[in-house]
Parts: sequence; C-alpha cells; structure tokens
Amino acid sequence: MKYLCTELERTWHEEIPISKAMGIHVVEFTNDTLTVRAELAPNINVHGTAFAGSLYAIAALCGWGMTWLQLKTHGIDGSIVIADGRIHYERPVQESIVAVCRFTTTDQADALRRLESTGKTRFVLDCVIAAKGEEAARFTGDYAVRINKPR
Repeated sequence: MKYLCTELERTWHEEIPISKAMGIHVVEFTNDTLTVRAELAPNINVHGTAFAGSLYAIAALCGWGMTWLQLKTHGIDGSIVIADGRIHYERPVQESIVAVCRFTTTDQADALRRLESTGKTRFVLDCVIAAKGEEAARFTGDYAVRINKPR
C-alpha cells in the first residue's frame, strides 16, 4: 500500500501541479479510508485560517485520490474527472488541513459492476475535514471514471 500512496502523491504533484504548492500528501490509506494532510501555511487566508478554495481543492483531491487508489487496487486502468463537487463549510480551520474519505465497497458495488460491464461509472464520495476534533467542512464529489482503451 505504501508504494501506491507514493505513486498517488507523485501523480498529484506531476499532473495537478497546484497540489504540490499546496503541500498535500498522504497520511494513511487502508482499503476503505484515505487520509491526506496539507499544512496551513501555504493554504492560509487573510484571516489566518485555511483558505476556502484550499479546503475545497484538498477535499476534492482526497476523493480523487481515493478513486485512483480503488482503481489501482482493483487492477483497473482508468481516467478520473470530477463531474460535480459541493462543499459545506461549518467552521474555520486554524491548523493543518486533514481530509478523510471513506470508500465502502458495499456502497460502491453497483458502480464497480457498472465500470466492469460498461467501461464507465460514477462514484459519489464524501470527504470530511475536521478542526479541533469537529467537522469543519464536508465535500461531496461525483467522480466520473472511464476505463482507458489500449493504444
């Protein structure tokens, strides 16, 4: 799993350059949970809290990363785009930004079957950012996936 996490970070930083400037990295990945972190300093706003756009981007990347990791662990070569994303902000974040995304196979079983049978699907994932142990923001992303055709 550690190799996949390193590969995900490399993919983010090379293919989505803003992710490197934001300092996002993988903290932990288990089969159904991805935790990512970015320090506050490169993502700070004029109020000394996390910039709302950074919270959105970090949460969106967390969900994208979870989708990427699920494709890799299932041996699927696919392309991922965010088809839709919404975020609700509850409270300011004045510390390192930590986002958590859960992918339960039981909840996503139909989407995985659709991907295998039609070559495309969508995964709707929630990513939560906490501050001082309480939910600070909740992002819901609709990740569209298409299996890459051999060249």
